[in-house]
Formats: sequence, structure tokens, C-alpha cells
Amino acid sequence: MKVGFIGLGNVGSKLAGSLVRNGLDVSVYDLAADVMAVLTDKGAGSATGPADLMERCDVVITCLPSPSASDAVMRTMLPAVSEGKIWLEMSTTDEAEVRRLGEMVIARGGAAADCPVSGGCHRAATGNISIFAGCDRATFESVFPLLTAMGRRVLHTGDLGSASVLKVVTNYLATANLVSCCEALVTAKAAGMDLNTAFEAIRISSGTSFVHETESQVILNGSRDISFTMDLVAKDIGLFQEVADRAGVPLDISPMLRDIFAEGIARYGERELSPNIIRRLEDATGLDIRAPGFPAEMTDDEPEEPGYEVVPNR
Repeated sequence: MKVGFIGLGNVGSKLAGSLVRNGLDVSVYDLAADVMAVLTDKGAGSATGPADLMERCDVVITCLPSPSASDAVMRTMLPAVSEGKIWLEMSTTDEAEVRRLGEMVIARGGAAADCPVSGGCHRAATGNISIFAGCDRATFESVFPLLTAMGRRVLHTGDLGSASVLKVVTNYLATANLVSCCEALVTAKAAGMDLNTAFEAIRISSGTSFVHETESQVILNGSRDISFTMDLVAKDIGLFQEVADRAGVPLDISPMLRDIFAEGIARYGERELSPNIIRRLEDATGLDIRAPGFPAEMTDDEPEEPGYEVVPNR
């Protein structure tokens, strides 16, 4: 199976790297030649553009920063879609948009799946990230070997678009937890608590979470580097709000999160690292929320293992 990969950003480069590392026949394309070179130096092929990849490959994967970017790429490569081709969308995107683009692929005889990932860049780098897959079962089984080369836990979520719904649901939860971790750490500091002790108290208690055990560490280090920026948070929680609005669900916390990140972007810039949303509270209190002994960035110390399908309880 020949695989094309478009979009070699913080996540895409690592997912494509896992495919190359695991010996698949991969060709890549990105607007930035230097990021392409990192993978072509490791054995990946190169392409002149999206249409070139769709013509030459059985499966083309896109991992792009926004729905508009995915639309622009699809308009370029759609004429090259033919019977049996598969488009695999790994961007965090809008469910309605991925269905619209996927239907265009299906109308030309191809197949489509939305397969966003979750678990952080450090797990994408090691092939231990989780992957959601929205598509018919036959398409899922066709792309399953690719998904297990990129991720550890693979969940078939249902029809095309379903994975994108669940991806923005999980990103919304992560954002809510990030804001609550920031408030908890600042309040602990203001109350005179040692931050190293406060971190451990949260970690070993019912208050712990994936976000605390990763993002709280880079917050306390001071780097705030989780390879994710405020504009991407704003995009993702905006997509979640759109899902809720379409379903007629009145939300209380979601609008507050959107306001918090809108203020953060206005103060610190849209490309500010997302954990630096804590600066709003640091500025308000005059406190410095840093402590010794924490890493500047997260690394995954789990050994890479073959991926497997996660099957929901029924």
C-alpha cells in the first residue's frame, strides 16, 4: 500500500515519522521544504503537491491546522480521486465539513475516514497516541494497519464525522481541565502551599488527570511548551460549541472557556503556548507559578508497541 501524507506540523510530522519508522511506503508533502527534508532523509518519498500524491498513492492522509486548509487541499486533489482511493483526514476539524468533503471523495468512487488523534505530541512521536476512526467498517479494516502503525489504541467510532465529534469533545474536556489546573495551582500558591507538594497532592488524589500529569509539569517548569497554541485551543472549543449548538444543547462552561481564551489571545497573541493561559492569573495576583524539578517538555517513556482496536462495552 502506497501512502501519501500532507501536513507535517507538530503532530503530522510525528505521525508520518511513525509510518516511515515502521517501514511503510510513504511519500510526503508540506508547504515547508525543510520539514519535508527531515522525513525524506529518513526514507520517505516526496511529492510536488496534493494531486500528485493522490495520483500515486492508495491512501492520502491529511493533517492540517484548520477546516479551510483541508478544503483547499481537497479542491486541489479531488480531480485525482478515482475508484479505490482512500482519503484519511487526521486534522481536528468540523464534523459537517469532513462529511461534506468525504462525500465528494465517495462520489468519485473513493472512500473517506476521519481519524483524529489524542494524547499529545510526545505520544504521537512514539506511536503510542490514541486514534479515533469514523468510517464504514470496510474502510476501517482497510486502513487499520496504517492506524496501528501510528497509534497504540484505535477506536472505531461509527460513521464518517463521528470521530471528529468525539475529538472536539475530548479537546473541550482537556481545555476545561487546563483552566481548572491553572486555577488550582495559583490558588495553592496564594494560600502558601509549596508547589512541588501541591503537584504531588493533586497527582495522587482524585483531582489528578492526564492534563495535570502533563501540562501542569511544563507550567511549573516555566517553559509552558506543550506544542499547542492558544489559537488552536480557540478553534477546537469553537468547534465543540458548534456541535452543541447544532444539537440544541445549552452549555454553561463552554462559553466561559471561549471568553477566557479570547482574552488570553488578546493579551498574549494567538500563537502563545496554550498553557500560558495561566498568565492571566499570574498577572492578576503577581505570583510566579514555577517550581524546580519539572521538565521543559514532555517525553513518552512507554516503549512502542503494536496498536490494537479498542472495543466499547455493549
